[in-house]
Amino acid sequence: MNLSHIRNFSIIAHIDHGKSTLADRMLEVTKTIPERKMRNQMLDTMELEQERGITIKMQPVRMEYTCHGERYILNLIDTPGHIDFSYEVSRALKAVEGSILLVDATQGVQAQTLTTLEMVKAAHLKIIPVLSKVDSPLARITEVKEEVMTLLDVPAEDILCVSGKTGEGVDTLLNHIISDIEHPQPLISDTKSVRGLVFDFEYSNHKGVIIYVRLIDGSVKKGDQLIFGTSKRKFFALEVGVFKPDAEATDGLTAGEIGYIVTGIKEAKVAQVGDTVTLFKDQLETLPGYMEPTPVVWASVYPESTDDFEILKTALGRLQLSDSSLSYEEEVSGTLGRGFRVGCLGMLHLEIISERLRREFDIDLIVTSPSVTYEVMKKNGEMVTVYSAALFPDHGDVAMVEEPWVEMKIITPGEYLGTIMTLLFEHEGETGDTVTFGDGRTQIIVMMPLRELMRNFFDELKSVSSGYASISYAIKEMRTADVTRLDILVAEEIVPAFARIVSMRRANSEAEDAVEKLYSVLPRQMFVVKIQGQVNGRIVASRKLSALKKDVTAKLYGGDITRKMKLREKQKKGKKKMAAMGKVHISNDVFLKMMKK
Repeated sequence: MNLSHIRNFSIIAHIDHGKSTLADRMLEVTKTIPERKMRNQMLDTMELEQERGITIKMQPVRMEYTCHGERYILNLIDTPGHIDFSYEVSRALKAVEGSILLVDATQGVQAQTLTTLEMVKAAHLKIIPVLSKVDSPLARITEVKEEVMTLLDVPAEDILCVSGKTGEGVDTLLNHIISDIEHPQPLISDTKSVRGLVFDFEYSNHKGVIIYVRLIDGSVKKGDQLIFGTSKRKFFALEVGVFKPDAEATDGLTAGEIGYIVTGIKEAKVAQVGDTVTLFKDQLETLPGYMEPTPVVWASVYPESTDDFEILKTALGRLQLSDSSLSYEEEVSGTLGRGFRVGCLGMLHLEIISERLRREFDIDLIVTSPSVTYEVMKKNGEMVTVYSAALFPDHGDVAMVEEPWVEMKIITPGEYLGTIMTLLFEHEGETGDTVTFGDGRTQIIVMMPLRELMRNFFDELKSVSSGYASISYAIKEMRTADVTRLDILVAEEIVPAFARIVSMRRANSEAEDAVEKLYSVLPRQMFVVKIQGQVNGRIVASRKLSALKKDVTAKLYGGDITRKMKLREKQKKGKKKMAAMGKVHISNDVFLKMMKK
């Protein structure tokens, strides 16, 4: 295929602005998929994506389209819109020359629109601004066009209008992709070798690792011996093909094309996103890859049954092959046994990973309360990185704690500003610049500790703004934190799985809430059980769970009252002895109830 007839592009937008629906119409217009096989969210192949109506994994697809009598290949990479999956977007942008910036004509520019736009600008890609949902009776085409004009500094005629529902404007958009986006250019114009960027990969039980590549130089065909630039692992291309959107084998791939290569490699950690594949006998220089994603949320994941540990280990390895932003390491808890500390890019990411483990691998899990990473300086001068509350040093041993802060952009209608400001105060937010849009909406720049963002902030923001506020955030610097460890004691023994790191100013109220919740879900024992919350070595909340009672005199008939008194006294001494020596077994069910909000 002639390079001048190839166009590589992605669609980026705020969540629920119509990316997947627009991609569906493109597949229909280009007749990539027969009408009888079409369904909604065609490129969202995961069950969770279909259920939630969101894109989680980027998905490439190759379309063919005729413009002015010429046949063109259009390679689209559909990307997620939620901020937790920004790493997927950043990888997709490295494999294309242009991007469609999609803005919902009923909602206008949202917080994540700004974040994804910054990513596109940083990648120096051609931007095609497009308004979606223009057929809706709620569409504010003129006002939203003005917002986009200001945002991109472009004239109104450069902003296209489409409807993913009716297909209006899709042909015009495809023509603009061909005319406005540059065709791919190889870095080396004439080479007998090959060089491709690995932007994603998946694992197949039968075929091993299948790498998704954007070919930069040369061409590759089935049977070629290739090598990974970073891991230096050699392999033969067992199959080469493209996505239509299902994998379809071809004779080969040439520079500028996007497709897949079956490696046959069955081990983990060999393929990496951002790596370069090149010809083994004539190796070219490795391409600059991707920045490693840094997990921002950590949670411990344990199998409910200890027999499932190896299954969980295998499952996490498989998930990591399809989600390179996931990280995990083994850990052991005295209460819950063997499990893993899992690092994710956000709360939704963690929720999706937990749900995929349960569904795709049929594992019953216990997931502990999520935590962020803290840098703790001990009084002896030692610096330790803490990403588990149970490992947080005792209060008397801590000299200083630092925690990550985030910069947030919140866009909201003006009438909700007052309640949002109150919410920000409750979550230790520091407000900065504000920008007012022409339609009465305001953008607020806020700095906030990451731990507060995780403390149900998203849900509370949607609640106080009646669902109208949108948010995006980026991790910024580390700042000094006024936090401490909250321990929960059951029968005067600390339960590490219940430990959490909390703000000093809310430590007492959080301890009372945790104790009250455990009191309501812990089954009664044969002896009185103390449930206590401890902060900085002091008990700040306490409840007593009364013992199960049995009438030991029920079988006595008649006789002296002293017989009953002796039996009751004996029972009392027995319960006292049990309280001193007995241990409380906390079931998995109790752990699950404590972890749920």
